[in-house]
Amino acid sequence: MLIFESLGRKTIDLFRQLGAIILLFFATLKEFRQVKIHATAIQCLNLGVMSFPIVALTLLFTGMVLSVQVASELVKYGAGFTAGALISVSLGRELGPVLCGVVLAGRVGAAITAELGTMRVTEQIDALRCMAVSPIAYLVLPRLLACMIMLPILTVFGVTIGVLGGMVVAALAGDISSYTFLHSIQTYGVPSDFYIGVIKSMVFGGIVALVGCDRGLTCEPGAEGVGKATTQSVVYSIIMLFAMNYLLSSLLF
Repeated sequence: MLIFESLGRKTIDLFRQLGAIILLFFATLKEFRQVKIHATAIQCLNLGVMSFPIVALTLLFTGMVLSVQVASELVKYGAGFTAGALISVSLGRELGPVLCGVVLAGRVGAAITAELGTMRVTEQIDALRCMAVSPIAYLVLPRLLACMIMLPILTVFGVTIGVLGGMVVAALAGDISSYTFLHSIQTYGVPSDFYIGVIKSMVFGGIVALVGCDRGLTCEPGAEGVGKATTQSVVYSIIMLFAMNYLLSSLLF
């Protein structure tokens, strides 16, 4: 019974967190007119550009692994000419946006929670309210916009790098020429396989930013509270990413 009780408690906490980020999202929309371009650009640099190396490496090796698993088997059954389309569609539809979202949750979501949590513990957020500055407009809005802008860009670059890595491995492991690989993408791929992945990544970026900001703004006092909130941020973000991925896939495909 204790197992079911714990599972029920975790499920209720997850839905409570979902409600909290929805409320935070609407509160952030109300402050949209106060957006600061300079602050948003700084967050784009810190949260997006600095995440490019790990995103590039993740998608590169993912594309290479897909090619190792797929290329030789397709050649064995005489379908090597479809390897490029299979790898590119897999990365563009699902693996690219999801993996970029998970990387962002681990790197950016945790950083946002730790930063805002420290500000809450040291009463800097209370100081903003005393100066009649909205913490949502000053802290949440730039981070939300930065994540929603940069994650689709990171996804496009990451998927491109993953496809190129898969092409190199396909030539080595399956003796599939680069022309055959790229021609299969042009023949069997459709634009919706890629722009829907970009739409997904925009939603994932918003989830990561909102969960990170909510956990940071509502964390318990003390170093232990900040550490606990950081862990919760990563866990909740990843769970919601996979759940939203299923929902978006059901609606868009």
